[in-house]
Order: sequence, then structure tokens, then C-alpha cells
Amino acid sequence: MTLQIFPAYEALSQAAAAAIAAVVRQKPEAVLCLASGHTPEGTFRHLVKMAADGDPDFSRCIFIGLDEWVGIAPYNPGSCYFFVHENLFKPLGIQPERIHFFNSLAPDLLAECQRIDDVVARLGGLDLILVGVGLNGHIAMNEPGTPWNLYSHVIALHETTITVGQKYFEQQTPLNKGITVGLRYVQEAKQAILIASGRKKADILRQALEEPPTEQLPASIFQQIPDGRVLLDEDAAAELAALNL
Repeated sequence: MTLQIFPAYEALSQAAAAAIAAVVRQKPEAVLCLASGHTPEGTFRHLVKMAADGDPDFSRCIFIGLDEWVGIAPYNPGSCYFFVHENLFKPLGIQPERIHFFNSLAPDLLAECQRIDDVVARLGGLDLILVGVGLNGHIAMNEPGTPWNLYSHVIALHETTITVGQKYFEQQTPLNKGITVGLRYVQEAKQAILIASGRKKADILRQALEEPPTEQLPASIFQQIPDGRVLLDEDAAAELAALNL
């Protein structure tokens, strides 16, 4: 694991965008799995600007959805798909056939998990996965206690995730389950990047990066990924021993 600390969110976002762009330049048909949410918003903004300036070209990339709220329609403004569509796919002009997200309204969610796993297997795996970290240490919707050997799966959401998730919705919305790529994808991706910003993430990051890795703290899996990259701003890194020597 490589840890990089940046002075502020904007520099962190630029670095994450540069890492993604480098993969796409090397492999124009790269398979990318990118988180939704407020943390990667700056990263998406920089990617859109790069593409508008002519480099790199994302038109041949394949995009795999990281996760989704079960029961939430894709064009609900609170859905994970809607966020990535509005902030990345739409401005980049990505064609629908190059986007593979979970259908969280599918009558058979286990079959939906298998569908995404089959797509990723057919494509030869993920070239890059970009994840954030929740206040309880979750990655994607892999909650504390999730086995690290799972591919795509359905999971009951913890109360913290349900509470924090309301910020994406205009009104109180029932959130009980998630459908998500598993942590095995984080381990097997050719490049895995975790990004985090803000003082509220500092304590959980200290636990995840400095205490012994455990399935009770999903983000700690990055300690076991030799080529994994963790990109933090100074606020998110505030409680790390490396920053306080």
C-alpha cells in the first residue's frame, strides 16, 4: 500500500483524476469501476476537463457500477447511477452500451449480481477501481463484517450508512439493502485507489490504516494490497501517526 497526503481536497482530486487518466491513456478500452458520492465529485470534474481538452479519450472505456441502493430507480436523483451519470457519463458523452450498472429494481438480485460478475469476467477484470470510505469504514456497500472473498452481492445496510445516505435524497427515503461489487474486486483490480477527504474521516482512517487489518473494518483491506494507493487530504489524514511524528 502506498499512502499519499495532499494539502487539500482539490489537489487530492487532481491526483486521483491523473491516475485514472494514466490508465486510460495506456489502455483506451480500460474497464473502470468508480465510486459515486461527494468525495469523487472533484475527481470527475477534473476528468471531464481533461477530456474536453482532448486528452484522454474515454469513449472506448467500459464503466462498471460500484454499488446501488436496492429499490431505488436509476434516475432517482439520490441513486448512485444518477450521480455518476450527471457528473461523468453525460458530460463525457459515454454511450449506454459501455455502462454496466446494477439494476437494483431487478426481481432477482442474485441473478443481477451474477450478471455484473459475468460482464467483468468477460472483460478480463477491472483495470482500475476507485473507492471512498464510509464513516464506519465501509468500502462501496461492503459493511463491517463483510467477508473479503466476495464478488458482487446484496447486503443489509448498517444504520450509519442508512443515516448518512439520506443526504443524497431530497426527502426521507427508506434504505435497507445495497447491491455492490465485493472486496474481492478491490483485491484483484489491476489498480485499486481509495480516496478520502475531510476531518470527519480521520478517526476511521487511523483505524483502517494503522491498526491490524480486519473484516470488521473493510477499508483496512488496503493494508493487504501491495500496489494499492490511498490518497488523502490533510484533514482526512489528521490522526495518522505518520502525520504527527
